[in-house]
Amino acid sequence: MTNRTQNHPLYRVSFSRITGQDAKGRDELARPKEIGAIWPRKGGKTGGILQLDIIPIELTQRQGVIFIVPYADAQIAENQATLDARAEIGGAA
Repeated sequence: MTNRTQNHPLYRVSFSRITGQDAKGRDELARPKEIGAIWPRKGGKTGGILQLDIIPIELTQRQGVIFIVPYADAQIAENQATLDARAEIGGAA
């Protein structure tokens, strides 16, 4: 199943565990960790194939949240974070 029709996934899959609750009773989440991806199906079929690289124990205990982000959006966010980090380093010097 490693051969794909395209070299990138449709979506990135991340997981954040619940670390507590705020004063209003809303869940507080840890930083998201990428745990897998959703790949396109072969032959132009609709839908995708979920591939998880790891399965967090908190997921099985319903103590976290899964995020599914389109690959292009995830790449843009990742590139922006890299640029922001470089700007901070350059600005601090």
